Amino acid sequence: MTVIFSKKCEYGLQAILYIATHTMGKAVPAEKISQALKIPREFVSKILQDLKASGLVGSVKGKAGGFFLGKEPSQIKLIDIVEAIDGLEMFNSCVLGFPECTPDAPCPVHNKWGILRDQAYQMLKAETLDQLKERTLNKISKL
Repeated sequence: MTVIFSKKCEYGLQAILYIATHTMGKAVPAEKISQALKIPREFVSKILQDLKASGLVGSVKGKAGGFFLGKEPSQIKLIDIVEAIDGLEMFNSCVLGFPECTPDAPCPVHNKWGILRDQAYQMLKAETLDQLKERTLNKISKL
């Protein structure tokens, strides 16, 4: 598990990255996503159904059903997925959970975490699904 994302968010990121490796508009069955990523199918389906509300994915029911990207891969940034699942509060809150952690009343790791948090946010804001397609395929082939 990552330091800042929920397991649901991790799985959502992986699932959308996997869908992005397929032909745009073609539905990818939840079972295929589940098998490729080694994630329980019910969890994949639930996460992707939740993401429909954000417009990041769409779905088709039936025998040839599954999930597809709701936008072009070049239009979906990693931060969009994080925001849709976990929200962006992690980029504004104390990593140690102290209330009212501010520059004037910092927690023990406030300054160091602030740098890492800002770098993580900028990376997630810059990376789009189309930029990550080949690296995603390489990673999935090694699972």
